[in-house]
Amino acid sequence: MEIKNITVFCGARTGTNPLYEESAFKLGQYLAEQDIGIVYGGGAVGMMGAVANGALERGGRVTGVIPQFLMDREMAHPDVQRMEIVQSMHKRKEMMEELGDAVIALPGGAGTLEEFFEVFTWGQIGLHKKPIGILNVNNFYDELLQLFDKLIAEGFLQAKYMEQLFTGKEAGELLEKLGTFTPVEVRTYNDIKRR
Repeated sequence: MEIKNITVFCGARTGTNPLYEESAFKLGQYLAEQDIGIVYGGGAVGMMGAVANGALERGGRVTGVIPQFLMDREMAHPDVQRMEIVQSMHKRKEMMEELGDAVIALPGGAGTLEEFFEVFTWGQIGLHKKPIGILNVNNFYDELLQLFDKLIAEGFLQAKYMEQLFTGKEAGELLEKLGTFTPVEVRTYNDIKRR
């Protein structure tokens, strides 16, 4: 599949390990070098600032999507080419998903996980047919991947939905995997037993 823009989920913190911020910056650089635009949360600090700065340093296209209340706190990146201002966090997520052909989640906190899980769910119910990447820097997401195994084993997640998820430790590896994506069959509820 052709990927022209990638939505990147990441937060306003960089974590305690310098590898995380470095990986975000390198992802931005790599996507710019591949002529792939970035859609992200619009922030100037943390992992958000790092991915935007990496792309901008290499002449990449960067679109920020930020709610008005965060604009009012002067958190928006001043140098991105396009800044979409929305009225809520819900609208932010919706627009970020719409503008990207694929999604990548970087290491992050509750907000990053919330964005990731909503888009993962949207894929299961057919609201989009896009691949989702997890940049597993420093094995950050190992426990999450183990949790998915448990969800499958306990009957709360069908294994086929893992086919929309791809993991990689480096940008190039992950992007190559995203390009192999074939949409997963949309979820139906015919196989759920009624009580």
